[in-house]
This record gives sequence, C-alpha cells and structure tokens, in this order.
Amino acid sequence: MKAEELAVPGAWVFTPPVFPDARGAFAAPFQAEVFAGTVGHPLHVAQANTSVSRRGVVRGLHYADVPPGQAKYVQCSAGALLDVVVDIRVGSPTFGRWDAVVLDAEGLRAVYLSEGLGHAFLALADGTVATYLCSTAYNPGAEHGVNPLDPELGLPWTEHVPADELVLSAKDTEAPSLAEARDAGALPDAEACRARMAALMAAS
Repeated sequence: MKAEELAVPGAWVFTPPVFPDARGAFAAPFQAEVFAGTVGHPLHVAQANTSVSRRGVVRGLHYADVPPGQAKYVQCSAGALLDVVVDIRVGSPTFGRWDAVVLDAEGLRAVYLSEGLGHAFLALADGTVATYLCSTAYNPGAEHGVNPLDPELGLPWTEHVPADELVLSAKDTEAPSLAEARDAGALPDAEACRARMAALMAAS
C-alpha cells in the first residue's frame, strides 16, 4: 500500500496493490496498520455511507463542526469519480487550496481527509458508487456546506463534465461561497483542527 499526502495538509491518497486474475481482481483499499503509520492515529469508524450517482452529479462541498469534526476515508467501488479536498480551515496557511484525485473501480485508490477539511466529488460515469468510512455519525446540526461552484474556489468540474450537465442538490446549490461562510464565522478554525488531531494522536 502506497500513501501520499495531497497538496492540502491533512489529506492523503492511499493506493493499494491490485491483484488481477481470470476471475477479475482483488485489492485491500483500507489497511489499518498503513493508515495509522501514515496519519499518526487509527481510523475510528462510526458510520459507513454509500452513494450511487449518475454521471455529472456533484456532491458537496461538505464539512462538519470541529470539534469533533468528521474525517472521511473515501473509495469508489464502481464507476469513477473526481474526489476533491479543500482546505477551509480559517487561519491555515493553505486556506482555499484544493487538490483532486480520480478514484475508480480499477485502481481502487482511496482518499482520506482529516477533520476540518471540505469534501466534494463529481461522478464521472453512470452508476458510480462511493463509500465513505466516517469517524463520527451523521449529525445534521453540525454539518454544513460551501457552494461547489464558487468561482473563487475554481474547482475543476468542467474539465471533466460540461457545465450544463452538472447536477447538484438544492441544498448544495444554495450553500454560501467560501468567503460568505468565512465571514459568517461558519468555517472550522485551524487551531481547533490541530488540537483535535493532537488529541487523536495522544489517545492512540
């Protein structure tokens, strides 16, 4: 298993070896020992989510209040998706920076994003299945969004799917821009995120 940190600190892509044979292929996209050695603490899984999306669907940009936040380990088991991680931590030297990784059912790579980061993805094929291992359970009062079409973010959706084919939920369409969310005091604080990471490491 290969682990590589993304351009957004606190996010990594994990690439497992894939073993093909006449029947198909096998891989282990999550390996606890490699994960803990890379991130610095084990992955606590409180909930696993699965979404099925047609081509052009954008889900996100979502995040949760810190503490406790919600870390995610995201894998694509059918189809393909463009997974995007955004630094939305106020006070972070990389605030507003994003990175993107294509996840698909052939390479079986996974992306981990720690607490306080924003997450979104674009389905690149019909029937795309995304699975998230989440560190905390769903808490609607603590979960928020930023508009994934915010022009100041410039996320690369239309490099993969024409703008008129993008499909968003009403909630994501109506979400504030990153600047609006920052000015409203709605974004995670970088220091709170560092404290959360330190607590997780100390408990491991």
